[in-house]
Amino acid sequence: MELHPILSAMRRNKVGAIVIVVQTAITLAILCNSLFLIQQRLRSSERPTGLQEQDIFTMANQWVGNPPDLAAKVQADLAALRALPEVVDAFASQSYPLSNGGWGEGVSLEAADAHWVTNSALYFADEHGLPTLGLKLIAGRNFDPAEIVERNDMEGKPPAAIIVSQALATKLFPNGDALGKSIYLSSSKSKAPIVGIVERLQQPWVLVSNNRVEYAMLQPYRFVEQYSHYIVRAKPGQLEAAMRHAEKQLPAINRGRVNDKTRTMAESRQRAYRDDRGLAIILGVVSAVLLMVTAFGIIGVTTFWVSQRRKQIGIRRAMGASRTAILRYFQTENLMIATAGAVLGVLLALTLNFLMAGKFEMARLDIGSTLVAAVIVLLLGQIAVLWPALRAASISPVVAIRNT
Repeated sequence: MELHPILSAMRRNKVGAIVIVVQTAITLAILCNSLFLIQQRLRSSERPTGLQEQDIFTMANQWVGNPPDLAAKVQADLAALRALPEVVDAFASQSYPLSNGGWGEGVSLEAADAHWVTNSALYFADEHGLPTLGLKLIAGRNFDPAEIVERNDMEGKPPAAIIVSQALATKLFPNGDALGKSIYLSSSKSKAPIVGIVERLQQPWVLVSNNRVEYAMLQPYRFVEQYSHYIVRAKPGQLEAAMRHAEKQLPAINRGRVNDKTRTMAESRQRAYRDDRGLAIILGVVSAVLLMVTAFGIIGVTTFWVSQRRKQIGIRRAMGASRTAILRYFQTENLMIATAGAVLGVLLALTLNFLMAGKFEMARLDIGSTLVAAVIVLLLGQIAVLWPALRAASISPVVAIRNT
């Protein structure tokens, strides 16, 4: 097909062509970033925590008033939980992965460092922490009982040792020699030796970039506080039974408590990423509406062009042009306009992503999302122009004769 007639027609209808180009560009820019955000949010919701999630549940335990001998009561609870036939192990902590609440700790290699190397999430755990969470220890050892002390919400003794995630160990010691080294902690202004390294351990907060989400450590404390989390690991396939028995067992020991948040890790994951899923749905709906508006815009402009060119189309039909040729003409014309809009849209999308990445610490737009969005927009344009093009192809040569 010769492109000269198409270019001539577009020069005579500049406004309509510009409208489609601008509309396509804006749609593509928004669609690229929306698809990318949806992809990133859904991908982040699948990040592994390092825990044996399928076998773990948590119980939020809050004591009523200020009971005496709180440490003894907590240990009695944990002993009862560990004695359940469906339970592997249990411990108490102030936080856990996917809880969206916890403590942070600045870490540094030297006490005199003006700035901390990075921030790390911290979890309190005794010798039962590793087996309960199911963390994979890739170097070093678990905490010794002699290293573990009681700790409440207030400042406590500096930790005698720490266990860090592999990501945090690599951040602090890129050469891979973290085990046995000591690091300084911001809370105590003192150093603590790294006695163990686990393969993965996610922070409790989910709105953390992928490169920092596994900066986490365990500190050797028996957490004794009015409000705490009991973390329990059940035997494979016995999670529901363990939860039922645990919910009955604790009130039987002492009724001066409130246990209103017993959740599996699957439930914790669902709650933690609820906002991400909601945002993905909203962006998906907005993108679909925007695509529909763009499609109707292309249909409207093309229909207007067809009504303006009825005589020219009739003449071409009278000169022997087939319906397929007329259809191909409008499809090619729209493809050229949409391609120009797509090129402009890609540039706009990259610019928008660059600004958002700098402001909100987002990842850079990948070429895959851009190409997928461009293909979607181009296909949309071809589908949208199909109905007006079919109407144009159905115009009879008699139209040209009637208008002469």
